[in-house]
Amino acid sequence: MTAEAIAPPKTKSQALRSYDVADFPALTGLEEDWRFTPLKRLRGLAGATSAVSGGVTVELAAPVEGVTLSTVTDAEKVLTPFDRISALGYGAATEVTLIEIAKDAVIKEPAVVTITGTGAEGLHAARTQITVGRFAEASLVVWQAGSVTLTDNVEVVIADGARLNLVTVADWASDAVQAQHLKIRLGRDARVVHTQVTLGGDLVRQFTSVEYTDRGGDAELYGLYFADNGQHQEHRQLVDHSVPDCRSYVGYRGALQGAESHTVWVGDVLIQTEATGTDTYEINRNLVLTDGARADSVPNLEIETGEIAGAGHASTTGRFDDEQLFYLMARGIPEAEARRLVVRGFFAEILHKIPVEDLRERLGDAIEARLAKTGA
Repeated sequence: MTAEAIAPPKTKSQALRSYDVADFPALTGLEEDWRFTPLKRLRGLAGATSAVSGGVTVELAAPVEGVTLSTVTDAEKVLTPFDRISALGYGAATEVTLIEIAKDAVIKEPAVVTITGTGAEGLHAARTQITVGRFAEASLVVWQAGSVTLTDNVEVVIADGARLNLVTVADWASDAVQAQHLKIRLGRDARVVHTQVTLGGDLVRQFTSVEYTDRGGDAELYGLYFADNGQHQEHRQLVDHSVPDCRSYVGYRGALQGAESHTVWVGDVLIQTEATGTDTYEINRNLVLTDGARADSVPNLEIETGEIAGAGHASTTGRFDDEQLFYLMARGIPEAEARRLVVRGFFAEILHKIPVEDLRERLGDAIEARLAKTGA
């Protein structure tokens, strides 16, 4: 084998892609994409060559006109795995959960899909595909809960001129493990707003990638995560601008508290040579509430053309703003309540992206409960 053949990829766009888990070397934890992930806590997913299809149940909470949920044995391949665990899941999942939104449908009420871990032992794999027809407009909530050790791939295809407001919530049981790859493919003038919420689970690692197929694609990716004592939450994005005149915005906010709580955010934005007129920005903010918590934040921007509308990134990690606390306490608000107000305000922008009022309140209450538990 020549030196050229074994040379590492220069950019994310050149990374190995394959549906065969055997094409990927065993993970050691030294790889750049896995250096933050505690592989031992993946319960064997890192080195496995097989998994059992299923381990979760999928239901549409209530019928919604224009939205159908079905199970098929085959579907268009939208996502090509570029890591070992994603390839494991793709090969092991023998059925595909298909969520379809009809073309031209304008759905005012959000559809809610629940994915529940069944608590079965062993390693499990799942595959979900969401398709939004041409010129359709819809909001979809995918709520994940229960107990499972899962590798899953989610493919979102948004046709020309369509609009999707997608909310995914990882509210797993405290012993659950999830390694997920969510791929979004945008057609011409298509738009997606994806809000990713992570609260539960022992270890949750979610990778979101975006592909543009024609001009005018617009992707807004938001995230809200809160890691408690001992939890590991990891969020990665790859926004691949490969065609002209598209836009992306990534804004993730996280809080963490308790000994050995660990959050990781890695945002990769690639602007290829052909992607003239690109407008992109990414930002991650982390709020560390107690000693012993660790937040890693790594924004990356690769630009292969100078003909862009704009590009930038930012990252901040810190503790409470003492001036905000002083302002509230000076007006008679007890310190514990003041801290809760600061955290609620920190997450307010992301919560407001969620199109379901009941869901916003439910998530806000969950955040309050976590803060009250430690007296933060």
